[in-house]
Amino acid sequence: MSDDQEYCTLGAGCFWCVEAVYQNLKGVKSVMSGYSGGHTASPTYQEVCSGTTGHAEVAQVGYDPNVLDFGEILYVFWRTHDPTTLNRQGADQGNQYRSSIMYHSELQRAEAEQSKAETAASGLWPNPIVTEIVPLDHFYRAESYHQNYYNSNPNQPYCQVVIVPKIRKFRQEFSDRLADQV
Repeated sequence: MSDDQEYCTLGAGCFWCVEAVYQNLKGVKSVMSGYSGGHTASPTYQEVCSGTTGHAEVAQVGYDPNVLDFGEILYVFWRTHDPTTLNRQGADQGNQYRSSIMYHSELQRAEAEQSKAETAASGLWPNPIVTEIVPLDHFYRAESYHQNYYNSNPNQPYCQVVIVPKIRKFRQEFSDRLADQV
């Protein structure tokens, strides 16, 4: 495997869900849960949950560009959460759960804008896509207990009710793109 690694930062509701999905994708080398897009330096989970920091729960995905490209990551992104609900994914509500692509370069910005337009035109979602595409300003790593959450806590009720169906759908829809460790 190559030592090359690129990064992208995505918000699609609860970061536990985003992390769990992308950990299953072939070519992903790392996924870190964190916070970004707000105005508070080094926020805590409790502060972000209050909705007053402006931060979103996000996952920073490290991937091998020789195996997986940013366009494929976005293809999965549009299909593993509802990008048409403003500040909400399922029962999780608040601006910290907004749909976001926080680009790391102008190339990622352009590709994200194109991917969003193509997805909107495809009819995949009947309602308008509200996903924000903004530059990554700062990424703050979430507390240690949030990292690798699903794999460490698979029997937690939230994991069983929310994450398991998402992973099941991902594995069915993207069976040809599953990481070897699945």
